[in-house]
Amino acid sequence: MKKSFAFLMASTVCATPVFAETLSVVGSWSSLPLHNQYEAPFWSETLPAASGGDLTVELTTHNQMSLGLGDIYPLLGQGVYDVAMTVADYAVADAPELEGLDVPLIALTADEARAMVDAARPMVTDIYHDRFNSHVLAIAPYPPQVVFCNHEISNLADLEGLKVRASGRMTAKLLEALGAEGVNVSFAEVPGALQNGVVDCAVTGAGSGYSAGWWEVSTHLLPIPLGGWDSVVTAINLDKWNSLSDAQKALIESEIKSGFEDPAWASAQDALVNDIACLTGNGDCPSGDARSMTLVEVSDADFERARDILTSEVLPEWAERAGGDWAARWNDSVGKVVGVTIN
Repeated sequence: MKKSFAFLMASTVCATPVFAETLSVVGSWSSLPLHNQYEAPFWSETLPAASGGDLTVELTTHNQMSLGLGDIYPLLGQGVYDVAMTVADYAVADAPELEGLDVPLIALTADEARAMVDAARPMVTDIYHDRFNSHVLAIAPYPPQVVFCNHEISNLADLEGLKVRASGRMTAKLLEALGAEGVNVSFAEVPGALQNGVVDCAVTGAGSGYSAGWWEVSTHLLPIPLGGWDSVVTAINLDKWNSLSDAQKALIESEIKSGFEDPAWASAQDALVNDIACLTGNGDCPSGDARSMTLVEVSDADFERARDILTSEVLPEWAERAGGDWAARWNDSVGKVVGVTIN
């Protein structure tokens, strides 16, 4: 794997100062706005410039490397590359306690989502340190994970009996409790799965679905955040982190907050409004041509039903599966911020 990474990077290596520290960085999905608008500019331009040449970066993405989604953070911990970023839910098979970072239906706005993430960050830091031999640098959002259907629906209850691709394990548990069948399909395979009837619906960010052309194979959009915000965690291998000077560490943490994390969060709320307009034609689309998906209104009754199932069934099941004192830690941090207690 190290040889493969070096080969992929060879074409991007430029002349660097003799004593420059080079970071091999694996970004998230290359086709999506988070990478193109924030990750790539930060790692390719902002950080190297801020360091005055002291830090250089070799950047690729996990899909360009054809990495298994569950392998991204374990390989980071092994030192195959220095920095990696992807959706935290991809790592929950190795760390079920990490599901507590991105809980569906808890945060309905970007401000609420960031407050939830900030509250969870000490837990996430411990998880990455212990599970993946890495240090958390940033947590940024994809837009809220909404529901695309190639099936006529008019409310949340219409998902009952349908096959739905979930965006994470907790979302799959919620869908099953709602009477749907949660199906495990990778993001890249969803268009074909929708087209061929392998799934009836699929959960992802509205902007991700627009960028990936899901509107071509789906007809109805249910804009309820059944998949949370799909938090993307940026982490650095702990051995690499410990090898850096204090000045380099301080620079990276300062720059990644101001040059990547804060801007990504600042655009998240407007992005949802714009993405829904782009998918449905209800409003101006700043990203390109507006499409004509049917927008399904979410009723208060729909939301309350889903929220009740989340708090009475899904979160207690997660607490039991995560084990240890994770439920207590969640209650004392995230729970206090969002007003939810796991019994």
